[in-house]
Amino acid sequence: MRIVFMGTPDFAVPCLRALAESEHELAAVFTQPDKPKGRGYKMIPTPVKAAAIEYNIPVYQPLSLRKGEDADMSMQVLRDIAPDLIVVVAYGQLLPKEILFLPKYNCINIHASLLPSYRGAAPIQWSVLNGEKVTGVTSMLMAEGLDTGDMLLKSTTEIGENETASSLHDRLSVMGAKLLLDTVKGLEEGTVTPEPQNDSHSSYASKITKEMSELNFDKPAAELHNIIRSITGFTLIEGRRLKVYASCVTKLSYAEQIENGTVVDTDKFIVKCGDSRGLQFCEIQPEGKKRMKTEDYLRGKKLEAATVLGK
Repeated sequence: MRIVFMGTPDFAVPCLRALAESEHELAAVFTQPDKPKGRGYKMIPTPVKAAAIEYNIPVYQPLSLRKGEDADMSMQVLRDIAPDLIVVVAYGQLLPKEILFLPKYNCINIHASLLPSYRGAAPIQWSVLNGEKVTGVTSMLMAEGLDTGDMLLKSTTEIGENETASSLHDRLSVMGAKLLLDTVKGLEEGTVTPEPQNDSHSSYASKITKEMSELNFDKPAAELHNIIRSITGFTLIEGRRLKVYASCVTKLSYAEQIENGTVVDTDKFIVKCGDSRGLQFCEIQPEGKKRMKTEDYLRGKKLEAATVLGK
């Protein structure tokens, strides 16, 4: 099968590699334009572009596929390639109808949730943030709506109690690559049947904002734990910012009269939360310092008894 791949971030790279190393012909890759990074504002290629270069696949980086000269050029390139299939994985641009229905098998997408749940930009983070126990990846035919197309195949996995969105991202990206190959094979052999999504069961995973990561210790410990493992939490200690990258929920036996946000165990950095349970910080980054295990932080910093965070 002659395929064009469209994707941009790290999540899409395993899918690209799976196609590039398969029996299919990967004719071209579309990805977002390079962006400046660092003090020197050096232009950095997207992860998908970097991988495509390894395989000597032609790369196109239009500013838009929907309007302007770039859109016209891209449309002509795709007509010349005449792909059997376009695969889209976290590309970051909406495709016009002319592209959606150009290939023989149309366009398919690999989405990091069990649709119709968590349509949108941040399905992995929201699955963890909401304390979901199970998630997965879905392949679907693309439609004009956002993640609304008919579903093709799914693959499920459990979410660990302390698993972070980062580790889940990596697992789902590998699962997505396998699901993609199975989907392409099923399309080619006519063994997959599109299944319409039930819109009444849908939910939307909007973009994550920085404000969402602030830790309010009046909330239950499990809720704060989910914030930390999904989008990284932050609080204040002695007036200075403290990022929290990993945590676990613990039981407390004497917390009823203690103010929420109080460090109740200075040797393990356990904080009292609104449901009288404890939240132990396992990996942190104090302001002006590098990310570290909490045990390393405590070797050089003795916490004062009854320290209250957030102030």
